[in-house]
Amino acid sequence: METHPPLRVVALLNVLAGSVDGRPGEEIRDTVRSAFAARGISCEVEGLSGGKLADAASQALEKAKRNEVDAIIAGGGDGTIHTVAGVLAGTGVPLGILPLGTLNHFAKDLGIPMDLDGAVDVVAAAHGVNVDVGDVNGIIFINNSSIGVYPYMVLDRERLRRRAGLRKWTAMVIAGLHMVRVFPVRRLRVRAEGWVEPCRTPCLFVGNNKYTLSLTAPRKRERLDAGELWFYIVKHQTRLSLLWFTLRSLLGLADSERDLHTFGAKQADIAARERKKRVAVALDGEVAFLRPPLHYRIRAGELLVYAPIPTEP
Repeated sequence: METHPPLRVVALLNVLAGSVDGRPGEEIRDTVRSAFAARGISCEVEGLSGGKLADAASQALEKAKRNEVDAIIAGGGDGTIHTVAGVLAGTGVPLGILPLGTLNHFAKDLGIPMDLDGAVDVVAAAHGVNVDVGDVNGIIFINNSSIGVYPYMVLDRERLRRRAGLRKWTAMVIAGLHMVRVFPVRRLRVRAEGWVEPCRTPCLFVGNNKYTLSLTAPRKRERLDAGELWFYIVKHQTRLSLLWFTLRSLLGLADSERDLHTFGAKQADIAARERKKRVAVALDGEVAFLRPPLHYRIRAGELLVYAPIPTEP
């Protein structure tokens, strides 16, 4: 019977992630270290704040290149996974995921269990699959990117959290009400695979692969390896109708024909018709200010992740 050497990993934990916030950092590290040790995995655990994750991931990647570790594990929410995936995409070094955030969309779409033991079991099985990532102006995203209302809601949310000490969801609701009052509408020009279309929209959303918009699976992707970006352009609406659309979207009741213009493409260029040096762009819940035009493209199969072994039908 063929035997394999014990798996060696570096686990990078965002100590400010949703499900670990408030717990002592050493307690989190000990819990994760013990979970890996119980499965015979050699694990070096680092507890970090979000601002230090990229550097730590780069250092861990160098260890993988020297064959000192076999995989890099990211523990946190989608923002954490986004940061580490941005370092690993295209390298062939496996990414393991511990879903310790609030929503964990990427982990859920991969089928990774939401409990720590189940997620560590997936890493221990070391079943690697190649999935796509999106790219805008050289920055990757694992879930989605957006222009318009949402980036400014995120910025307002973080401002409220810093100044008033509000919890994430409370701050987001208040930020949403602020945006409804301001109601920004962007004038964009979208060029994709042979056609050009001007549009006025409060929000343009780009998915790494296609999202479902149904009650049974709102904002879920059936595949992460179809090799295509999906664009969802919200049609120009009044403040009240936009608020109603947002509520229906959260419930999976959006009408794609009435509310949205949607299409799939491997790449697209988006230009702001207003003269702006930089555009606020949301990427997996984080915000970057990028110089237009925005060049979106799919990077098919460039991220190697540990995912559950498929069961026989």
